Amino acid sequence: MNSNISLKLFSLIKTGVIKTNAHFWKSFYNGDYINTFPCDLQAVEQELKDKGINVICVFDENFPSVNVKLKNSEKPFFFAYKGDITLLNNVDKNVAVIGILTPTNEIVEREEKVVKSLIEKGYNIVSGLAKGCDAVAHNESIKNNAKTIAFLPSTIEKIYPKENTDLANAIVNNGGLIITEYVNEPKNKYENVKRFIERDRLQTLYSKAVILIASYRKNEGDSGSRHAFEKAKEYGKKRLVMYREIDATDLTLGLNKDYVMQGEKVVSQKEIEGL
Repeated sequence: MNSNISLKLFSLIKTGVIKTNAHFWKSFYNGDYINTFPCDLQAVEQELKDKGINVICVFDENFPSVNVKLKNSEKPFFFAYKGDITLLNNVDKNVAVIGILTPTNEIVEREEKVVKSLIEKGYNIVSGLAKGCDAVAHNESIKNNAKTIAFLPSTIEKIYPKENTDLANAIVNNGGLIITEYVNEPKNKYENVKRFIERDRLQTLYSKAVILIASYRKNEGDSGSRHAFEKAKEYGKKRLVMYREIDATDLTLGLNKDYVMQGEKVVSQKEIEGL
């Protein structure tokens, strides 16, 4: 059951009254003030019911909290979701697995082994529903009948990428969770790009550790994974990198190599056991 206050916030976000996270925390973190805005709660509830979407906000008792000090611009206050929201209640049971959009077959096989080891230790796998390494992480979870969590850079109504819509449905049907901060489509290219970076922080916030499967260096290929990995450092999360010495000349693992050279630990069964 969606609370009245979460329905009201959904309406205020959708109509553009609340523009950003920072705007909410500065001007709207007051239930009495929010209630001064008119809203047809019954109509909003029916709209969400018809779409099979649930909403939750910071005023709700069961809103998933994080034990990290955040700037207002990074502090979540509202989510739309499908699936089991309680999977975010215990961050220590979640591990984020991230990587490039175009992993080689060998990288996929290695990632699947990492994910399977995490599942065997009882962890839920967190990722971003992107093509490549994200999809591998979610699919391997489903294959092993484990729950997985996908933080979206899109609305739930218009899954991105579209090709992974069936995967999103499978995640929910397998007891997992798809979740987003967004209820409107982006207004421009800048906002669209910004949402991917904002999504990356959420993967890190709601995970105990972040594992980088593969990533190019900046300017050598797609390297969005570095945003989540750098946030993991900022938030004090454990970071692990998939890497072997024979990967030294592989550009798809270039960023992995750099992190290892900087002292980051390589993912192994021992490291997984010690998470």
